[in-house]
Amino acid sequence: MTHLRKMMLEELQRRNLSQLTAECYLHAVEEFARYFNRPPDQLGLEQIRQYQAHLLAERKLDANTVCQQLSALRFFFIKTLKRRWTVEETPYPKRSIRLPDVLSREEVEQLINSADSPLHRIWLLTLYATGMRREELVELKVGDIDSARMLIHIHQGKGNQDRDVMLSPKLLEELRQYWRGMSPKPKTYLFPGGGRAHNRDIPMSAKSVWHAVKHAARRAGLRKRVHPHTIRHCFATHLLEDGADLRTIQLLLGHADLKTTSRYLHMSERHLKATASPLDSLTLSAASQPDTHPAVEK
Repeated sequence: MTHLRKMMLEELQRRNLSQLTAECYLHAVEEFARYFNRPPDQLGLEQIRQYQAHLLAERKLDANTVCQQLSALRFFFIKTLKRRWTVEETPYPKRSIRLPDVLSREEVEQLINSADSPLHRIWLLTLYATGMRREELVELKVGDIDSARMLIHIHQGKGNQDRDVMLSPKLLEELRQYWRGMSPKPKTYLFPGGGRAHNRDIPMSAKSVWHAVKHAARRAGLRKRVHPHTIRHCFATHLLEDGADLRTIQLLLGHADLKTTSRYLHMSERHLKATASPLDSLTLSAASQPDTHPAVEK
């Protein structure tokens, strides 16, 4: 590990940022340095501006991804190198607002039934039954399953927040079946990593969950873009369609701002169909039929 990487990692850890954020930030700085083939502390605002143009014009990354890259570089220059950085000198591109893909209930069934293995199936079931993030799934511990209160405890989710989500009776039965098939039994993590020949008291990789979802979507023949977060969107949208209120969904998802949760109103089929178009209130005369045999001018 280089001295600069160690310094940046210490700054990330000092602020208690998530492991995923730390990995993304470190990777972004590595790519920035690799593009110029120079150590990142030898680069400055002019190179940052050139790199931003490269990401947008040549790599064709969307504005949201470029903003993430710039946030990583901004952290590195301000927090690690203690240098000056102003947004006026390196403005962030305007973020685009896109609604994510949401699967129908039938498509969710197809996805779950197309899992590669019983283990992948229980991952998909847990994601859809709870709406948790894949990073939260891999950190689940055996003791987090509270069958007495029918809750699952999620510790230190995004934003370092604890929360509880519902434990579906159907999911509980699936988890018990999974548990009976485990040998040896997991010690700490509900879904341990490392394989049978390795240390099992470690969490599995979040990337394993990503691949499991992608493979299941491919086997199911789904044309939509499907990844673990898609299942989270399905959880929230289907809850809203079943009558759950936004505040409850906000708490279950662990959103800090209700505005983030409110976007599911735009994806709820029930809410969209419940609102009539203003066209329906007009009284219009019947459309006249076009003359299919126009007179020929003489």
